[in-house]
Amino acid sequence: MVAFTNLKGGIALSCRTKELKHRLGFLKKKGDCQRSRPTSPADKSEKGGKSLRPGQEEAMKWAESLDKLLSHKYGLAAFSAFLRTEFSDENLDFWLACEEYRKLKSSSKMAAHAKKIFSEFIAIQAPKEVNLDSYTREVTVAKMQKPTSDTLHLAQRRIYGLMERDSYPRFLRSDLFQELSGCRSVSPTIPV
Repeated sequence: MVAFTNLKGGIALSCRTKELKHRLGFLKKKGDCQRSRPTSPADKSEKGGKSLRPGQEEAMKWAESLDKLLSHKYGLAAFSAFLRTEFSDENLDFWLACEEYRKLKSSSKMAAHAKKIFSEFIAIQAPKEVNLDSYTREVTVAKMQKPTSDTLHLAQRRIYGLMERDSYPRFLRSDLFQELSGCRSVSPTIPV
């Protein structure tokens, strides 16, 4: 039974790797693809038909901080794909939902959006429940009574910190990042 479980896990890992490669195909340089395919407008930038794949220098900037990674369109896509392989993409999904929430101006839209985020990510047994400590969860529940722009701020900060300490350093050691940055050993700049 153990051998079967390991074999099954190997198959699942292989499928996840293929899925990751498929989803990140837009990052591949034109000559990197094993099979030829027609070039689509999405494969080229607006100016001059260059590859959308970030250059090594650009990818190396992602190692400077999680902020720099998340603020780059393709860095965000690569990090998201990496988190899916680790089954922890709910953290980034929550953080992005909070970013959208902070942009809202209407109090009625805030209330509806806050409830949606709460039921999807924060509530006990939520479909994409994020790992929050009891204090943060209690503070967020209390703020949900009258949502404002900072209702989810503490919870968002906690999840950001979790990604920064755990997922982000693993991403920097991943084969995906190593390939994009062209280097084999990158140590993140993590404040002490």
